[in-house]
Amino acid sequence: MALYEKYPVSISNSLSGKKELFTPVKAPFVGLYSCGPTVYNEVHLGNLRTFTSFDVVFRYLTHIGYKVRYVRNITDAGHLTNDAGVGVDRIEESAKLEQLEPMEIVQKYTTSFHDVCRMFNILPPSIEPTATGHIVEQIEMVKKILNNGYAYEINGSVYFDVRKYNEKHNYGELSGRNIDELLEGTRELDRQDEKRNAIDFAIWKAVSPNHIQRWTSPWGEGIPGWHLECSAMGTKYLGDQFDIHGGGMDLKFPHHECEIAQNVGALGKSPVRYWMHTNMLTVNGEKMSKSKGNSFLPRELFAGSHPLLAKAYSPMAVRFFMLQSHYSSTLDFSNEALSAAEKGFKKLSNALTTVKEMNHPFPILSKGRSTDSELEAELDRMVNECYTFMSNDFNTAKTLAVLFEMSAKINEFKSKNLAIFISEEAFNNFKHTYISFMEDVLGIKDEESHNQELMDGVINVLIELRKKARSDKNFALSDKIRDELKSLGVQLMDGKDGEMNYTIE
Repeated sequence: MALYEKYPVSISNSLSGKKELFTPVKAPFVGLYSCGPTVYNEVHLGNLRTFTSFDVVFRYLTHIGYKVRYVRNITDAGHLTNDAGVGVDRIEESAKLEQLEPMEIVQKYTTSFHDVCRMFNILPPSIEPTATGHIVEQIEMVKKILNNGYAYEINGSVYFDVRKYNEKHNYGELSGRNIDELLEGTRELDRQDEKRNAIDFAIWKAVSPNHIQRWTSPWGEGIPGWHLECSAMGTKYLGDQFDIHGGGMDLKFPHHECEIAQNVGALGKSPVRYWMHTNMLTVNGEKMSKSKGNSFLPRELFAGSHPLLAKAYSPMAVRFFMLQSHYSSTLDFSNEALSAAEKGFKKLSNALTTVKEMNHPFPILSKGRSTDSELEAELDRMVNECYTFMSNDFNTAKTLAVLFEMSAKINEFKSKNLAIFISEEAFNNFKHTYISFMEDVLGIKDEESHNQELMDGVINVLIELRKKARSDKNFALSDKIRDELKSLGVQLMDGKDGEMNYTIE
């Protein structure tokens, strides 16, 4: 029996407003889509909470036996400052400010995003498509929406006709918005007179002659609407209807609402069975905002360089902190909360190091002796609770509570040399569960081991550079690398056939 059959998953579905049993379209295959970053500046902590949450969803579904295709996009075109399809192009605006080409901005901040993901131990998705790499697919989807009568073209732009859509469907089914109230609340915007209705949104936007990013389409040169890329790429890689779509709560409207409308308008069916939304981050009880000065970047957290931070916090301590709260709950940053999380992380991390070094520590059962059934039942309960809580809407907070309980038991096994008779099978199941939930499911790594791996990697790169210098007879550089490493306490040893080893003093 697969683990997902033993521990059925339930998900709080934003579409229905209820917790539902997870039934994939085609088990054991699961299609998972999460909205990725718009790469015009550094990724912020609110984004990272979302990416961490869906990293855990990806990890856990994989762990219990599902074959998951995880798609997380990169928005590198089409994201205007106003979600209605007007305003300033975020990437072009950033390019002008930094005096770079738009694709230089895209490359710079995509690389930065990947660097931060590695620090946070966020796994790469199965597929990471870009908006610019799927212009053809987006144009084809616009054509389908137009052909089905749910859009109109004017002055080279194509707008989704929300009123027309609402005659047969329900625009607002995800967010609970009322179309008449939305129309009343919509303020006048630039080029608003182009639209039939203020609530209509651009699925293809004509651009001015000085706009750098532009593509040829049947309606003239322009850029795709921001909402369109996720509809086009989700459909391409996961099918007309797939299992899970995730993102931050701020994307529920209008972005995800527009995605549903676009898919129904083009393909005649709702694209996603389970919608999941992460909640916001606050700082000392207030919403994060640049204007309030309480918004900080991940790198500022790691360096402790922001005025609101009392000290630096490691990536794993911050990841641990984020997982202490359910993804749908508001999470409040404070120095006190981060410090407490740091202590908790170290406690679980120390237990992880301890249990990895443990083998079955108890005496082999002699003939006629029985195991401690009460202890075995306790260990079995902890194992089952890890799976039960994670299968219940990916409740990392309750899962961590069980891992704390398990860590106490690990320390008890280590400190007390007691002749407690439990089977090797029961102990190994307990050990394997603790390790796999810490590392594979929650993605919490032992930072000392991680730092050692990083240092070994850097030293090996320098060794390879020294080998190259020697083969090029650049002995000055070869000696410099050796001497610099020695000054740092790394002693290189030249072996046979040009091989080199090292020791750390």
